[in-house]
Amino acid sequence: MSIPRRGLQDLRTLSGRVGKATVPYMAYLRISHIELEKARRTRESESARQRMSDIAARLSEIEAEKTSLLQAMGEGDCDYAQPRARRRGPQGFKIRY
Repeated sequence: MSIPRRGLQDLRTLSGRVGKATVPYMAYLRISHIELEKARRTRESESARQRMSDIAARLSEIEAEKTSLLQAMGEGDCDYAQPRARRRGPQGFKIRY
């Protein structure tokens, strides 16, 4: 009984078993990718925060304008300050011949 001869293809190596995190350049590429995403998300967060503060400022301006208009309506004796009563009658167009 003869032992089969082994060649170069039969040598076992660890070449395909190395993880991507242990290869230095792959780790640096992943770190740089993560840092770029972090910078983008930070800018996006700051933009959203600024938009929220702009919306809140505009809402307070609207409330201030509303109160000033309501006060102006209450001070004068205008007939437009009071809500008008709706007329009862036919709805739509009335055509006379």
